[in-house]
Amino acid sequence: MRKKRVLLFSEGFGTGHTGAAYALAEGIKRLSPDVQCRVIELGKFLNPTVAPWILSAYRKTVSSQPKLVGMMYKTQYHKSLNRLTKLALHRIFYTHASQVIEQLKPDLIICTHPIPAAVISRLKRQGLDVPMYTLITDYDAHGSWVNEEANRYLVSTSRVKSILTGRGVSPDKVSVTGMPLHPKFWERSNKKLLRKELGLADIPTVLIMGGGWGLMFGKEVMDSLTARMNDIQLVFCMGSNDRLVAKMKANPLLNHPNVKILGYSSEINKLMDASDLLITKPGGMTCTEGQAKGIPMLFYSAIPGQEEKNCQYFVELGLAEELDSDVVDKWFSLLLREYAGLEELRRRRLAPERQQPNHCASAVLQMLGKPAAGTSAELRGARVAVPARNEEAVYVTH
Repeated sequence: MRKKRVLLFSEGFGTGHTGAAYALAEGIKRLSPDVQCRVIELGKFLNPTVAPWILSAYRKTVSSQPKLVGMMYKTQYHKSLNRLTKLALHRIFYTHASQVIEQLKPDLIICTHPIPAAVISRLKRQGLDVPMYTLITDYDAHGSWVNEEANRYLVSTSRVKSILTGRGVSPDKVSVTGMPLHPKFWERSNKKLLRKELGLADIPTVLIMGGGWGLMFGKEVMDSLTARMNDIQLVFCMGSNDRLVAKMKANPLLNHPNVKILGYSSEINKLMDASDLLITKPGGMTCTEGQAKGIPMLFYSAIPGQEEKNCQYFVELGLAEELDSDVVDKWFSLLLREYAGLEELRRRRLAPERQQPNHCASAVLQMLGKPAAGTSAELRGARVAVPARNEEAVYVTH
């Protein structure tokens, strides 16, 4: 019997879209190993020479002109990509997309970025007979995600579902599945053992993530962070920004045994488990991973647009605060004076009845007609049904 095939299309604008695709693919394979999954950044795959230039230009714009990015996001917020734009995208960058699909013969296509979703929707309008699901990777829904040809939308919360239905999408086409999480984030490891494994001191620890591109914050906050280095360990994870990593390592202020400076890491799950507080940009995937680990979060430098919406959602949920020097001082005092209380709060957030991190993968398998096999007693006992339509939280139930 032929194995089911899931093809996941993304794009490399930031790290979250492709990260979501890989997380979902790994979750599906964890729960049902006989389902074949393939993740492709479609534009890069079809245009390996041109795509890096486009992504580089986008990265520079986000870094140097975030207000411009926010203005573009907001002015186009309610608008889907029109047919002329889809035609141009297809003809210029995605001419051979149909050939890729024909060769791989998927049973289901899942798009984690609006551009491949628009391209595949155009192919469906021309006769492509493969179901297409759109996985929205933030806690908001920009109009560019919406395509009439999408068979289903997978969204993080009922709030996002309401945004889509308000734009005319049928409620029956929107499933509140939560954001996908890589199986590495489904369970929590022993903090003391992890600190020893990672070469960290067994003291209160703060993980500071700069996003996939290593964006940072200002001097005032940095001064607050480094003021208590003798008592609190700082782990900087700066993504792919090698220049910033080198600059930080050369900074005498950060030359301290309780300061660790890292570039890209594939062990963010372990670093979150080993830490007591997360300081990060509010990217959709990072927020979701932090929530799954139960770690308190402080957000800085939200890119105007979707990251602002992510920030708002998690702050309202009581799982995060916006960063400034006063907030840093407050949380560092809590780490030093009320450590046991913070650990108990984290333990309650991680209670099994409140955490269902495999929801998205389980929901997709149900839609494929493939029951989740599970790989552990915890997973076999977990609820795998698609969440009720009025469910607001992603993995935490209220």
